[in-house]
Amino acid sequence: MAMTAAAEEFRSRPIAPPGVVALQRALVWLAGASGAIVFIEPSPYEITTLAAAAVFIATGARLRLVLVPLLLLLFLVNLGYTISAIPLLDDSRISTWIATSWYMAVTAVVFAIVTSEDTDARLDMLRRGLVMGGAIAALAGVAGYFHLVPGGYDLLTLYGRARGTFKDPNVLGAFLILPALLALQTIVTARLAKALRASFALGMMSLAILLAFSRAAWGGLVLTAAFMLALMVLTSRSRSERSRIVVMTLAAAVAGMLLIGVLLSIDSIADMFKQRASFDQSYDEGRFGRFGRHILGADMALDLPFGIGPLQFHNYFPEDTHNSYLNAFMSGGWLSGICYPALVFTTVVLGFRYLFVRVPWQRTYIAVFSAFLGTVGESFIIDTDHWRHFFLMLGTMWGMFAAVRSHQSEVGRSAAIGPGRPAPTSPPP
Repeated sequence: MAMTAAAEEFRSRPIAPPGVVALQRALVWLAGASGAIVFIEPSPYEITTLAAAAVFIATGARLRLVLVPLLLLLFLVNLGYTISAIPLLDDSRISTWIATSWYMAVTAVVFAIVTSEDTDARLDMLRRGLVMGGAIAALAGVAGYFHLVPGGYDLLTLYGRARGTFKDPNVLGAFLILPALLALQTIVTARLAKALRASFALGMMSLAILLAFSRAAWGGLVLTAAFMLALMVLTSRSRSERSRIVVMTLAAAVAGMLLIGVLLSIDSIADMFKQRASFDQSYDEGRFGRFGRHILGADMALDLPFGIGPLQFHNYFPEDTHNSYLNAFMSGGWLSGICYPALVFTTVVLGFRYLFVRVPWQRTYIAVFSAFLGTVGESFIIDTDHWRHFFLMLGTMWGMFAAVRSHQSEVGRSAAIGPGRPAPTSPPP
């Protein structure tokens, strides 16, 4: 009973006056939703995250000790980029790239600080915002692809592939994975009316991912969904809950296959699908293909402690690195090349460590971790190091780490006091 009381107390503890709390939560929702609109610069996401940072700092947000490794590793990664870029800063593209890298790092720290307090409520708002943003981006991509908006095809597609409110179809597909997972969670756990609304959102996002014709997004959605659902079954609290998840998952899989079957009956979609599903793409093969460049670039990196600087790889090879870990070495030398993988894989290890901790936001944790893990894998074949949603997930993961530790501390202190005495209400240091 004491442990249950501590869990509820941690979930609902007020951290600011009600008006401030409402504003904070609204900004979290807006940050999640605005992340879907990034084809203009500065994007709504940049404006929202800056406003959110200012509000949270002004209303007492604090950096917890557990977040210091995140801050330190992000600083070192960007320090390496900056040092390597010094001879190139007369090029405005390079200076913009460096500024963007620092800004992405700041957004990760902001999301970590934000989600480390009032965690359950703020994650719920972020979840709602991401699903709304995903639905908007998906609708734009589908509408553009099928010529449903006058003049929208040129704006909302690229090379015959849906890109929606993004500049690149591959980024649209990658962004939609997390909102799709969150919608899928609602379908397999919520009541009928809510599940039906989530089904529409998931169907639209799945359709947009298919029409983006991104092989990484196709595989990412399937693998991360399977991983997430397996974890949900393992962490379910009752047999009936597990049964519902399994049954609804099977129903969603059948519906998805039917949707794909209908779409592939359209010749233009079938032709593009066949072309994109092939594993013998010209840019993947050969000595200077995607994977050949990875080997040659890794060999170069061993001899270049300061790298070659940002956006310089294509001067040595036909295309960019298409590997975020190799890009860290080439753009920031050994300092970035060591610290960037250290940051990513430390997050993954800690993510596995806290997967089975019973917290009120465990399902959201599982969805974010599944999507983050998928992006970590995708980073081996594409440059993800400036993706806004990657840093959102990175920061959110660290914020949840901090919140889980606080939650465990609260439960431990309540258990030590015993059921006959009131639990402490002040947060642990």
